[in-house]
Amino acid sequence: MTNGDLAATMSEAARAWLHSLNAGQRAQALYAWPSDEERLRWFYTPTDHGGLSLHKMQPGQQGLAMRLLATGLSDPGYVTAATIIGLENVLDKADSWEVDWGRPRGRDPQEYRLRIFGDPDGKGPWSWRFGGHHVSVQHLVLDGAVQASTPCFLGADPASSPLLGGLLLRPLGASEDLAGGLVRSLDEEQAAKAVLAPVAPVDLVTGNRPQIGDGNNVIPLADLWRSRFTAPRLRDSVEAGHEIAETRAGIQPEHRAAVEYSSVPKGIPASWLSASQQSLLRRLLGTFIDRVPREVAEREADKYAGNRFDGVHFAWAGSKEPGRPHYFRVQAPGLLAEWDNTQRDANHVHSVWRDPDNDFGVDVLAQHRANFH
Repeated sequence: MTNGDLAATMSEAARAWLHSLNAGQRAQALYAWPSDEERLRWFYTPTDHGGLSLHKMQPGQQGLAMRLLATGLSDPGYVTAATIIGLENVLDKADSWEVDWGRPRGRDPQEYRLRIFGDPDGKGPWSWRFGGHHVSVQHLVLDGAVQASTPCFLGADPASSPLLGGLLLRPLGASEDLAGGLVRSLDEEQAAKAVLAPVAPVDLVTGNRPQIGDGNNVIPLADLWRSRFTAPRLRDSVEAGHEIAETRAGIQPEHRAAVEYSSVPKGIPASWLSASQQSLLRRLLGTFIDRVPREVAEREADKYAGNRFDGVHFAWAGSKEPGRPHYFRVQAPGLLAEWDNTQRDANHVHSVWRDPDNDFGVDVLAQHRANFH
């Protein structure tokens, strides 16, 4: 399958879903292109991600929505995303079914939403976004090809859960194991370059910003939702959560400064790594880029092919000890992979793959406008 074939498959799946909806559903599901104020928003908290929720769909429509999601993910990526959605039931039990976000069910595997921007039948650009707690997937189709697939967020809470027979369910465990193996393999000189701070930030440094920029740092929890809570109990609880987490972690100003985002990569470059360490780093990158279909992943992997791999940087903050709070990021031109596992006693993962130059396809769209207008 080519990228063009992939785009056609997405278009067919999007049309099938839209054609199954009634007028009221379509009003929530379909926005005109470009609707940038909404299209460039994304979330990873259990807030309203925008679009038609699975709750508001008939079972057959839900299946068509999941079919579209599957076109935008590799087979392992789809299994991982579907598992994360199912974890809402596990998380509900862990929270004693008592979490209240001001809606009927606090942890809800049907509170995932799909929205399409533009006309999948037309010749112009269009995109789609599927999102809910710990899942945000979006793709831009332009000129008959998938041109952008970021931000792509996957999280897991709990990150590790017991299964029968003594096994563990760890949907994102490969990323954690590979990054941990890499940082623990570094010698003293390498570690001095790679480890930014002894304490990990309490969340992703770039947060859910539409565009990444120098100086970005952790966004307080209250600002990661579509709108502010107005009920005093919820408002006070959410607003206090960030400060409590940073206090417990022992975050100091120098820790924040050390991990803040910079377009000049921080950490250790791949050129400083041994062959075995470079292999770990390549495999780690694969756990982010291989979330999407091969036709897209191969294009993204070209960004660090050959000698370009020497400029890929790996940075770490927090404990190197397995099971302890930690943070890492992998960065190169057109590439940022970010990971944080600090919450719930380091059993709650946030991870995102981004393109600082082309999230939501802003760069390719600008080129398109320049060429044709």
